[in-house]
Amino acid sequence: MHAPWPDTRLLHLLGIALPILQAPMAGAGLSALAAAVAKAGGLGALPCAMLTPEAAAAEIRLFRAQAAQPLNLNFFCHPPPAVDAAHDAQWRQLLRPYYEALGLDPETALPAAARKPFDAAMCALVEAERPAVVSFHFGLPAPALLERVKATGAKVLSSATTVREAVWLEARGCDAIIAQGVEAGGHRGMFLSDDISTQLGTMALVPQIVDAVQVPVIAAGGIGDARGIAAAFALGAAGVQLGTVYLLSPEATISPVHRAALQHLGDDDTALTRLFSGRPARGIVNRLMRDLGPMNPAAPAFPLAGAALAPLRAQTEPSGISDFMPLWAGQARRYAQALPAAVLTQRLAEETLQRLRR
Repeated sequence: MHAPWPDTRLLHLLGIALPILQAPMAGAGLSALAAAVAKAGGLGALPCAMLTPEAAAAEIRLFRAQAAQPLNLNFFCHPPPAVDAAHDAQWRQLLRPYYEALGLDPETALPAAARKPFDAAMCALVEAERPAVVSFHFGLPAPALLERVKATGAKVLSSATTVREAVWLEARGCDAIIAQGVEAGGHRGMFLSDDISTQLGTMALVPQIVDAVQVPVIAAGGIGDARGIAAAFALGAAGVQLGTVYLLSPEATISPVHRAALQHLGDDDTALTRLFSGRPARGIVNRLMRDLGPMNPAAPAFPLAGAALAPLRAQTEPSGISDFMPLWAGQARRYAQALPAAVLTQRLAEETLQRLRR
């Protein structure tokens, strides 16, 4: 079953038929997307960073009612931010003109941050549900928690944005490493440095990580079709992780406004921004990014920045306005296809194999 692929280590490691991993995009997909990719032979992923343990358990049940294949549960590992009242006040002051223009109270109470790091409660969920794969973003959890995860038999993956991060992850027991090029949509997985100038493109990053570690490497970032997947194998990767390409699938859970932005291929492209969460993440350029500058240091630390934007987004998004919402997408966003995720996964695999046989 695995013979046609030039590197089958990842297939055997994760128990999948195709070397295609669905990126676990928080807010963009749940059990329906994961199950569709899994049934097609890839690895489906459930993003848990914005879910409670109870909600995550419910999604796992829904996945297992649809698919018998392996499932990847994904978690964030960011350190909880310190409270900085002065910084928060500066951010709210910067946003005040938008509040006033929309008739909103600039002093309104703000919602709590939606993204939480992996903790004992989520670790207990992993122990109870025993997924085949557990992946992390922004490094790894505390050693005691990681040990408990590995004791369940789950294979552990994490994202590296530099060679140093990849070596660090392998030394701490990762079974495979996702090499996340700077082209990727959503949050950068960087964790050993906050210097955005250290971030490499996929073409440069993947072979360097392949040379530096012994575990399988998964290429991510800027891959949208069979050419990109075949190129990843040529660079030494054992598989690919795809996110943006699935965003127009019917199983994706993005809003109609986000879908419309993806389908509008005008002059607005993507850029790295910290405005919407406090960490660098790639999305389609919108008004807030243009007005304030995408990396404005006034935005509070991750994940606090989004709280002050929530009232602005709630006021405008229902009217089809994307000014204050993150439109996460990678640089290959033009390859997103409005196809069922299973059809898209199988088509990408077939077209890649045809290209590899040439």
